Amino acid sequence: MSTKKTLILNKTQIVQKSRRIAYQILEDNFDEKNIVLVGIADRGYVFAQRLQVILHEIAPDKEIELIKVSIQKNKRSLDAITDKPTDVANNKTVIVVDDVLNSGRTLAYALGVFINIPLKKMRTAVLIDRSHHIFPIFSDFYGLKLSTILKEHVTVCLEEFDKEEDAAWLS
Repeated sequence: MSTKKTLILNKTQIVQKSRRIAYQILEDNFDEKNIVLVGIADRGYVFAQRLQVILHEIAPDKEIELIKVSIQKNKRSLDAITDKPTDVANNKTVIVVDDVLNSGRTLAYALGVFINIPLKKMRTAVLIDRSHHIFPIFSDFYGLKLSTILKEHVTVCLEEFDKEEDAAWLS
C-alpha cells in the first residue's frame, strides 16, 4: 500500500463545499420550517455542526436541530445510540450527514435509526462521495464525487476533532 498522500481538498475548499451543500439543503427544503441534521459520530457530526451554523446564517427563520448518532460500524447489525430521542424528528425533514460515503453501510445504519419514525423526507449529505456503494445508498448533497480504486483511502481532517487544519487526503 502506498504511503503517498495526495491533497484532494484544502481548508478553503472544504469551507466552499460546505457552504454549497448548505445552500442546496436550503433550496431542497425551502418550504420547511424545521430541518433535522443527523451527524454520524465523529467527523460526520462535526460536519453537521458546521452545516447547522451556515444554515443559521443564511436562513435564520428556520429551526435547525442537530442529533448525534454513534454507530458500531464493525458490527453486522444495527447498533446505534443517539444523543436525543429520535422522535425529535417526527414529521420533519431529516438529513443524515457524514464526512465520506464509501460502501454506504454507515449511512444505511444511520437511516435505519429513523425507520419507524414518521418523516416528511430523508436526505443524505457527505463531504466526499467515493462511489464504491455496496448498499443502495446515494448522496443527495455532496461536496466532491471522487472515483477511486478500492485500495485507496480517503481521510478527512476536521480541526474540531483532529486538532489539525482542515484537509481531505487520498492515500
